[in-house]
Amino acid sequence: MTLARDHYATLGVAPNATPELIKAAYRKKATQYHPDKNPSPDAAARFREVQEAYEVVSNPERRKAYDDYRQRSLIDDPLAVAREISAKYIQEIMN
Repeated sequence: MTLARDHYATLGVAPNATPELIKAAYRKKATQYHPDKNPSPDAAARFREVQEAYEVVSNPERRKAYDDYRQRSLIDDPLAVAREISAKYIQEIMN
């Protein structure tokens, strides 16, 4: 899985958003960027990004895989993850 962009940011929701909130955000963004309603030259590309983001985070299995990948990639909070790793390492050394 490649992580070109943050699907949650694309939809404008938090990573812990409910399926209902994700669906509402998708509908709002899809309407905003739909090529038939938005004359902007990049509207079609943005619409595809929104569709892709929704396809991933609306499917429970794909969302879990995406969230796991985000965690492994340290994009949520790299400093907190680094602190947690170093604390575990020090704890192992001390024991």
